[in-house]
Amino acid sequence: MRTNNQSFLRGAPADFILLGVSDRPWLELPLFAVLLVSYVLATLGNIAIILLSRLDPQLHGPMYIFLSHLSFLELCYTTTTVPQMLVNMSSSRKTISYGGCTVQYAIFHWLGCTECIILAAMALDRYVAICEPLRYVLIMHRPLCQQLVAVAWLSGFGNSLVQVVLTVQLPFCGRQVLNNFFCEVPAMIKLSCADTAVNDATLAVLVAFFILVPLALILLSYGFIVRAVLRIQSSKGRHKAFGTCSSHLVVVSLFYLPAIYMYLQPPSSYSQEQGKFISLFYSIITPTLNPFIYTLRNKEVKGALRRLLARVWRLRGG
Repeated sequence: MRTNNQSFLRGAPADFILLGVSDRPWLELPLFAVLLVSYVLATLGNIAIILLSRLDPQLHGPMYIFLSHLSFLELCYTTTTVPQMLVNMSSSRKTISYGGCTVQYAIFHWLGCTECIILAAMALDRYVAICEPLRYVLIMHRPLCQQLVAVAWLSGFGNSLVQVVLTVQLPFCGRQVLNNFFCEVPAMIKLSCADTAVNDATLAVLVAFFILVPLALILLSYGFIVRAVLRIQSSKGRHKAFGTCSSHLVVVSLFYLPAIYMYLQPPSSYSQEQGKFISLFYSIITPTLNPFIYTLRNKEVKGALRRLLARVWRLRGG
């Protein structure tokens, strides 16, 4: 017993074992293929959105400022976790160093909280566009958009810093085995052999703030949007107004539903078996789908993509 519960007086563990799907070896090859394809698609799709938002003059509006930052952070999301997962799945030694693990969950939680606020800022943009169309340019001016983006990144960093400071102080006794694909704060808290009441409470409060407050603002914005749209006499006008919001609503659903399941419960009691597949979903599937959601359902983005491809084709032909 004493051997398996060594105190943390020896210092931080050298590394952690990431189980992933080690208990289901038949899943590793198909999951490796899915992750590899998803990572390539997510990378190409998000880079395309960033380039289109920067290069096409018609995509310099407020919505596309937020969209380019959303694509950038999702590009960082996947790069933080997926390469490590692919390496572990192709190797018999499924480990990650203590420092690498710390960097991984620090960046992951920074990006997650930043995304919550950026999605709320995008909902605000849609509210002003539909409910205050004549004042849209006056209200959603570029400096305000840049300030909202700065608040998102800085507040996300502040949350991550608090989580890292509290988590690195936790002792880890015995074998450091994480039943997950990558390092996350809830899994780290569950692994610790110390009293984690402070960590649980801090995580619960911060997550409630960063998930529920932006979500409440998003729902409030869409409540006003629905009321404004229903007042439109023309069915074509109503369809067009709802169409401008549909992509954002799909992205919000894909992001918030897994996040609510994962984090709005005590870390010490959540199911790691279910949690690891939920976290896999929002760390790779959502960033892969988002560029296609915005491209396929947005005429301006599709037009910008066609113009960019036509320009590249002309340059090649010339």
